[in-house]
Order: sequence, then C-alpha cells, then structure tokens
Amino acid sequence: MLDSPVESAPFHPRVRSYVILSHSDTVYQPTHPDAIIESVMAKTLIQCDFDDTVTYKDISFLLLDAFAGVEWREHLEKYQEGKLTVGEFNRLSFSMVKAGRQEMLDYIRDRVRLRPGFQEFAQFCREKGFRLVIVSNGLDFYIEEILKGLGLKDIEHHAAETQFNPGGFKVRYVGADGTVLDRDFKLSWVKKFLNEGYRVVYIGDGNSDFVPAQQCHFIFATASLLRHCQRDGIACTPFADFNDIIKEMELW
Repeated sequence: MLDSPVESAPFHPRVRSYVILSHSDTVYQPTHPDAIIESVMAKTLIQCDFDDTVTYKDISFLLLDAFAGVEWREHLEKYQEGKLTVGEFNRLSFSMVKAGRQEMLDYIRDRVRLRPGFQEFAQFCREKGFRLVIVSNGLDFYIEEILKGLGLKDIEHHAAETQFNPGGFKVRYVGADGTVLDRDFKLSWVKKFLNEGYRVVYIGDGNSDFVPAQQCHFIFATASLLRHCQRDGIACTPFADFNDIIKEMELW
C-alpha cells in the first residue's frame, strides 16, 4: 500500500540464498536446498502486506476517492514526494472523511477484489505451522471486515488504528513496542519478529515494503517491490498470486 519514496535504512543481509534474482520476472528454483530446509525448520513467520497484495486495489484509496473528494490527492502527492510521512498523510486525508464505519464498509463490499489463492495460502500456513501475520499501512476496520467475510477473522493483523466519532474518525499507527509512529510501522513489526527468533518471510508489493523486506530471510515480491529488488540486486521470488507462493514454499 501507499507507494512512496523509499526510506533509507541499514541493510542487514540474511539467509535469502535460496534464489538468485536477475532482471527478469522468472520464478527461480532454489539453489541451496539445504539452506532452505535448515532455515524453515526453525519457527517460521510470514509477514504479509494487505492493500495491493492480498487485494488487487488499495482499499483506503477507494474510500478516499468516494468520501474525501479530490483534495486528498494533494496530500498523496506530498507523501509520494517525501514531504509527508505515512502517518501524516493518513491523518490529513481521512480527516476529510465524514462517513461512518458502516457506510464505508457497505461501499467497499462489492468493490474488493482478492488476489487468487489467499484463502488457500492461509490454510497452507496452518497446516505447515507457519505463523501468518498481516502488517499493513491500511486501516484496521476494513481489513478486519474483509478477513471476517473470508472466514479468516482469526488471522493476526496489525494496521492503522481507527477511532470513530460523530464527526468522522481518527487514524494512528501503534508500533510493535506500543509507541505511536508516523513512519516505519511495518519495519517495527519485522524487528520484533526477528528479535523473537523467527525466520521471517516477507510478502509485499509496494515501496513501503522495501525497507522492511530487506531485513527478512525470504522475500516474495510483486509490482514496485519487485522492481526495487531487481534494481538493487536483492534476492527475492516474484509472484502473481498466492498460488505461486504456495508452489514455491511446498518445495521447502
């Protein structure tokens, strides 16, 4: 979600030796299967983005287009230029929305398109004992509703917290340590999971995924995240849908 200038952060290479990436969209076969097996035998956690990754569209953008008028895109432009953080962008943009929670949920109900294979991937993770966690710059209330509609309400998820009131609602990000953040929300959770000893698999699509993904052991990438990885020679596996990810992880 929310493509933006990539924030700089120190790169700490990990175990992503299972794939060699060239400037192609080809899915590459593992080159070091022993390294994969050794790594995956440790406790494994999948940190997965939501908007534009689980879904095909950014749901927050759908809501802003419908309920905030056109002015919110001025904030988007500043965010993409690096003049606003993600926290500032969301606070400013959603302050323009006066619709209630149910009105917005009713609006997106028939407009959400899921990337194929997500439900099957959630089941695959359960069967393998992998911990699946959604960490998103999107808003908690619609992520919860979409997961509930899929019969997946028990999936752990962390996103922008929304507090509704009669005049609209407020948005804030609370990091993994309980600190209110304006940036690096996804990175805060990656660091927590790594510190807990997990082998972390990252699934994402956007510029905001690039820094946190680099800290992880494995990356599945599409769209601008894939382009960033290709540009910088970061090992990853491209994917079109979650069936691709299942097929790759079954080889582990």
